[in-house]
Amino acid sequence: MGLLAVATTIGQQVVGLTAETETLFQINLFQVIIAAVNAVVFLILIWTFAFKPIAAMLAARRERVEQGLKDAEQASQDRASAAEERRSALTEARREATEILARAQKVAQETRDADIAATREELDRMRTRATSEIEAEKQRALADLRAEVADLALVAAGKVIGETMTDARQRRLVEEFLADSSADARN
Repeated sequence: MGLLAVATTIGQQVVGLTAETETLFQINLFQVIIAAVNAVVFLILIWTFAFKPIAAMLAARRERVEQGLKDAEQASQDRASAAEERRSALTEARREATEILARAQKVAQETRDADIAATREELDRMRTRATSEIEAEKQRALADLRAEVADLALVAAGKVIGETMTDARQRRLVEEFLADSSADARN
């Protein structure tokens, strides 16, 4: 019986403890409602004065960050397009410079050729004019020489013959003589 007595004693003690704990843990509905209302009021106040401004501040910051990212992307695209435009402008400028240089070289060559041609023409004209002047001077010198020879021949003939001849007759005879001499010398 000892075992049964011990089990009974333990059972009584458990029932006694159970009765004591029930009095310790009581649910008061009024206190639960008050606590719930307090929690709701606290959440409303926290939401109104803390979470709403923080949420607005975070939303504004998010917008600024997103706008910054968009601006950075746009700047990157603008920089890329500016670099492309710069490359195309450089390419176009090089092409135009090459064309201008080619045209300038062509014009310079044409001008040089025209100047050379004009100089050659001027030289040819000068040579022709010099040749004609030389020929005219030669003819004039020959005519002066013939006249001098004719005068000397007339004076000498007048002394040999002992008579004087008229100027027109003398000139005609000397010119015939000189013309015959020139024709004989050419043949």
